[in-house]
Amino acid sequence: MMERLVNNWVSRVSKLSFILCLFILAQQTCAQEGFLSIACCADHNYTDLNTNISWVEDSSWYPDKTGCQKITRAAATYTGYNETRIFDVDFSGKRCYSLDTLKGQDYLIRGTFLYYGDTILKTSFSISVGVTEISQVKYSPKDLEVEGVFRANKSYIDFCLVKTEGAPYISQLELRQLKGLEYLQGFSSSVLKLVKRVDLGSKEGDIIRFPTDPSDRIWKSDNISGSTSKPNQVADAKVVNYNANVGVPLQVLQTALTDPNRLEFSPDDLDTGDFQYRVILYFLELNETVQPGSRLFDIYINNDKKEMSFDILGNGSNYKELSFDVNANGVLNLILEKSSGSSLGPICNAYEIFQVFPWEQETSPNDADVIVEVKSQLLVWNQKNKVLESWTGDPCLPTPWKGLTCGPINDSTVITNLDLSSMNLNGSIPPNVALLTNLNTLNMSYNGFTGEIPDFPSSSMLRSVDLRSNDLSGPLLRSLLMLPHLERLYIGCNQKIVSEYPSSFNSSKLDTRSETCSSTVQGSSPSKRIIIIGSVACGSFILTVAAGVFFVCFYKKKLMPQGIFNGKGFKGHSRTKKTGGVIFSIPIIEEIVVKSISIQTFSLANIEAATQNYKTLIGEGGFGSVYRGTLPDVQDVAVKVRSATSTQGTREFENELNLLSTICHENLVPLLGYCCENDQQILVYPFMSNGSLQDRLYDYLLTGEASARRKKLDWPTRLSIALGAARGK
Repeated sequence: MMERLVNNWVSRVSKLSFILCLFILAQQTCAQEGFLSIACCADHNYTDLNTNISWVEDSSWYPDKTGCQKITRAAATYTGYNETRIFDVDFSGKRCYSLDTLKGQDYLIRGTFLYYGDTILKTSFSISVGVTEISQVKYSPKDLEVEGVFRANKSYIDFCLVKTEGAPYISQLELRQLKGLEYLQGFSSSVLKLVKRVDLGSKEGDIIRFPTDPSDRIWKSDNISGSTSKPNQVADAKVVNYNANVGVPLQVLQTALTDPNRLEFSPDDLDTGDFQYRVILYFLELNETVQPGSRLFDIYINNDKKEMSFDILGNGSNYKELSFDVNANGVLNLILEKSSGSSLGPICNAYEIFQVFPWEQETSPNDADVIVEVKSQLLVWNQKNKVLESWTGDPCLPTPWKGLTCGPINDSTVITNLDLSSMNLNGSIPPNVALLTNLNTLNMSYNGFTGEIPDFPSSSMLRSVDLRSNDLSGPLLRSLLMLPHLERLYIGCNQKIVSEYPSSFNSSKLDTRSETCSSTVQGSSPSKRIIIIGSVACGSFILTVAAGVFFVCFYKKKLMPQGIFNGKGFKGHSRTKKTGGVIFSIPIIEEIVVKSISIQTFSLANIEAATQNYKTLIGEGGFGSVYRGTLPDVQDVAVKVRSATSTQGTREFENELNLLSTICHENLVPLLGYCCENDQQILVYPFMSNGSLQDRLYDYLLTGEASARRKKLDWPTRLSIALGAARGK
């Protein structure tokens, strides 16, 4: 019987102990609600036995541990943590941790940077909350903490390290929701960077934080110079009208610093420059015998009197907080001085100083959200892509992600270009790229994308789309072909693309065969210019181009196509008047670019003024005479004027205009403009001061000074020219 009673008692005690443990654990878990503590490079999650704070490893953000380094010396922090993550910022120059927040809530965010060796002396980087830079870590041979307070304006916050020199590093990152604290009153659109938080009167080395401080603010002791200043500690001091959950921890208030005449605090290492600061002073009268009016003192900040004859006991309470907002340039001097007629000198229990950084505007929320979703869609098929791994933090600021170009529109930063060409990407093209409404250029070429082309809204600002050399399938969507601003569409080497055009879209049949990779779609009006260009033309077509270039260079014959190239030959003939540039398609190699080139229309008066009424004749040809001229921008030009007796007619003029306004190559003279007025047909080219290739090849036709001025071409150079012409170069 006795044994049964004992067993029952033991069983009940065990159950009570178990319930008590669960209760304590629940209390700790509840107390840490709104906390996130990240131990960079940790192998597993753990709980710090000194603080009961639960820490998580950072593999959810950065699974690769190649940049992790253990610190062999004893870490000089309260946690004893001894690891650091060193980032290789090879692309955007920054690395960020994106942390979940509740919009409208206030948060404390704190990064710890442990000194890990002499190589750190070659490292400097900035720290930003969102895109607002709050600190610089530069050549520091000591452990550093950087803490900020902010109000969340969205569902996440980025804590970023932005490279200046060397490799950024971090050991711990903490996020704490602040409940009931009013640090940001009047500064809701700012980030407050902690300069100093001091528990006055405490013993050197003492540190108070969670769970004593429910918000996990870290209160440290500070050595104050001055022989007359002395600590004052009262272990059982009580505070009237005090809320321990949101106020300064009572353990902090139970110590203070007093002086018969004067207390002075001067934080060092302040940033130079005109910055705003928030100074908060905490006072608790620890001497119960002091009466109101007995301890009066004046408060100065940088010699500016902020409070006169301040009395802690003035309103019936023994506790007060004072907050001051001041501007300072590298120096912040706080003085508490005994007032005239006071019997006791000043006292202060704790203080905090924050530097104010106005919140910097981030990338347009729409573009930021869309590109983050694009990243998520790409990662489905490209988990270990280094470029995508580098896409952290704000997509545009302070430095853009690799492949992105950003610009200002309506006082906002937006994504204007997305270039993911040749990045070894697979899977479908993310449909969300169509939601980047400010995008001008989209280049997804030379990857392994499959599936159909995304559907683009009519509001898209796209001018150029390059989808070459993927494995796309399905139709060319009407939504893409009819985009109002589209000028160039490259889809070559996508053999499964089906080309079907709406009846309102005037185009030749698209040839999507891989052996051609070259096609042109010509719009229904001169302002509608869409080119569909392949990447490499095959053997017979290359020879055709080479022959054409050879004849142009050496015989000055105009071997010009008279219509649309359909993969077998040239068909049809277009006589549409061109005003802003003409589009044409020929078999191409990579060195020749076929695109819309803006050429200028000159009036006859412009031509006559530039040539001083055709004053300087520099050549004759089958087309007509060539004159030297100078444009208003001081550019020298060669003006080719068709003569009345020329055997070349309007068709040849249009062909030369069509071809040279379309082809851009370093070895072809570009066409600057033309004039077609009063039956005059004139072409304008840059003036080539060194003469023509023919002059160099046939130097034996020149005599005297003309021959002496010409640099003769040796046979290796001549052979190189001939081979280059044969290759279409």
